[in-house]
Amino acid sequence: MRGSSDVTDELDRLRADLDARIAAAGDLAALEAVRVEALGRHGSVTALLRGLGGLAPEVRREQAPRVQALREAIAQALESRRAVLGEAALAARLAAERQDMSLPALLPPAGSIHPVSQVMDELAEIFADLGFTVAEGPEIEDDWHNFTALNIPPEHPARAMHDTFYIAGEAAGEAPGRLLLRTHTSPVQIRTMTASPPPLRVIAPGRVYRSDSDATHTPMFHQVEGLVVDRDTHMGHLRWTLETFLKAFFGLEDVALRFRPSYFPFTEPSVEVDVGCSWEGGRLTVGGGQSWLEVLGAGMVHPRVLANCGLSPDTWQGFAFGCGIDRLAMLKYGMTDLRAFFDADLRWLRHHGFRALDVPTISGSLS
Repeated sequence: MRGSSDVTDELDRLRADLDARIAAAGDLAALEAVRVEALGRHGSVTALLRGLGGLAPEVRREQAPRVQALREAIAQALESRRAVLGEAALAARLAAERQDMSLPALLPPAGSIHPVSQVMDELAEIFADLGFTVAEGPEIEDDWHNFTALNIPPEHPARAMHDTFYIAGEAAGEAPGRLLLRTHTSPVQIRTMTASPPPLRVIAPGRVYRSDSDATHTPMFHQVEGLVVDRDTHMGHLRWTLETFLKAFFGLEDVALRFRPSYFPFTEPSVEVDVGCSWEGGRLTVGGGQSWLEVLGAGMVHPRVLANCGLSPDTWQGFAFGCGIDRLAMLKYGMTDLRAFFDADLRWLRHHGFRALDVPTISGSLS
C-alpha cells in the first residue's frame, strides 16, 4: 500500500498539472475536455477518490480530506475559467454583430397568419423539396377545362346546378362557353398540360367552389392537387410521393397508407387513400393503427385526359392526387368546425393563427 507522502506528492503534481491546463484552455470546448479528464467518470481526480479504499486506514483518514479539497479546488478553477471564457466569447460575438439602427425602434404587431395560408406554405415547401413547382389558374373557368377535358360526361351529377355555381357572360380572353366557378383545381392540370411539354411535376393549390355548407363543408374552400407526367410513371411513384408528403406534413417517422379502389372520371385506376390514425385525449391524431381516415383521392391520369391535352397516351403517362387544404389544417392543428375558418373572428384567428414572421421549412416548423 502507498504511504502518506506518496499520495501527497501525487496530489501536488496533479493539482499543478490541472491548474496549468485549465489556465491554458482557450475556449469552452477545451475547458470541457479538461473537466472530463479530471472529474469525469474515468477522470484522474475521480480515480483518486475511488483509490482511497486501498490505503491504510490511518493514511486514508489523513489523505481523504486532501483529495476532496483537490476536487473542490479543481471544480472552482474550472468554473472561474468558464466564466472568463464565456465573457470573452460574448464580447467577440457582440463585436462581430451589427444592428441596422435605421429600422424602426418599435414595430407594430405583424398580425397572425391564417391556418389555411400556413398550410399552403407548408405544402409548397414540402413539394418543392420533391421537385414540384406551383401552378395557378383562373377561378372563373369554362366548361371545357373544368369538366369536358377531364373526361367528365355531360350527364355527370357534378355538372348539375345544385353542385356547381354557373355564371352568365364570358371571361375575358377565354373561348366562348358556359362559365362557372371552378369546382376543383384540376383545370389547372389541364392548362399546364396544354401549355407546357412534359415531363411535368406540379401542384395546384387554390380556392374552389361548390354548393354545400355544413360543419365540414363550405361553399368556398381550398384544394391542392398534384400532377406528374412522364414516360415511365406508375402507381409505385404515386404511393412513394404521398407517403413522403404525409410524413413531412405530419412530422412522422413512418405512416401507414391504405389504397382503396374508387372511381374518378379523370383517373384510371383510381384510389381513395386512407392514413392510419388514433384517438389521443379525445383528438384524432395521424399515426398509429387503431383506425383509418380518408385524406385524399388519387390515381393514374386517364388516357382520354392526356389525349384531350394533346399528349399521346402511348408515350406519356402520369398520376394525379388531390385533397382539401382546409381539412388538412383541421386534422393537423385540431380544429373541428370548418365554418369558423371564414367567420372573420379575430379571437379565433389569434388562437389558431401563426406568427407572421414564421417561415415553414422542412426541418423546422412544418411539424
